[in-house]
Amino acid sequence: MPGLFRKARAKSATGGSLFKPPMQTLIIEPGRAERNYWRDLVHYRELFFILAWRDVAVRYKQTVAGVAWALIQPLMSMVIMTFIFEKLAGLHSEGNAPYPVMVFAAILPWQFFSNALSLASQSVVTNANLISKIYFPRLIVPASSVMVSLVDFLVACSILAGLMVWYHFWPTWRLIILPALVLLAIAAAVGPGLITTALTVKYRDFRILIPFVVQFGMYLCPIAYSSSLMREKLGEKWFLLYSVNPMVGVIDGFRWAILGTSASFDWHGFIISVVLTGVLLYIGIRYFRKIERVFADII
Repeated sequence: MPGLFRKARAKSATGGSLFKPPMQTLIIEPGRAERNYWRDLVHYRELFFILAWRDVAVRYKQTVAGVAWALIQPLMSMVIMTFIFEKLAGLHSEGNAPYPVMVFAAILPWQFFSNALSLASQSVVTNANLISKIYFPRLIVPASSVMVSLVDFLVACSILAGLMVWYHFWPTWRLIILPALVLLAIAAAVGPGLITTALTVKYRDFRILIPFVVQFGMYLCPIAYSSSLMREKLGEKWFLLYSVNPMVGVIDGFRWAILGTSASFDWHGFIISVVLTGVLLYIGIRYFRKIERVFADII
């Protein structure tokens, strides 16, 4: 042991080190980044976590209410929809589920989708200085921004738990399917998010268009009403066309898992939503990969 300490002091005195970090070689050659893109995504995973943590910290630290905003927004939306659609319009819930619980079970995935789409569409432009200086897979930037919406979603789940306790409405075994539905909601948000991100870099007008699309899209989803009501009003053929909206299947899936037997479920519409979610995710990745090659030039 004394010999080891003398050796360490000798190394320190000569400016050496006993423990040297592994050297990483950066090879620059034409087409290498293209061939190793998906491998680089794994290699730069720490950057993904750093950007995600930074966005979450900025969202919650640089606000007056902090985490309360993630609770206030969905709670106020639920209160307003309950007052307008149940008290004034006379709409009712499915089965024996309380109307506020039914509405909030739909607000959770919709709020996640809308926030993720809005944040992802601005992510590349917001990180312009980082993108124009160093190389890394640009897909990390919009993907990390989605994590902020996921944190908001997890925080808002506490309100749903409180509502179910308040109304003495208990979930069934179907709740164990909820994590898979959360992954489906993430896929539904990432696909359009990648498309709008690339379009926003090329055409800055999309920064104004996205909030309008999000606000308008809320009325095309079964949030304040049930899908069974839309099927009754539209008929089977038009309802299948209505199910082309991927969020219809996501919201119905959330209600099926949270409300249990009180929620009806249409497998045909759900399968359509799942297929379209996969198609949009594929198109989003392909289009983003095509445009990201010139991000540094046009951003």
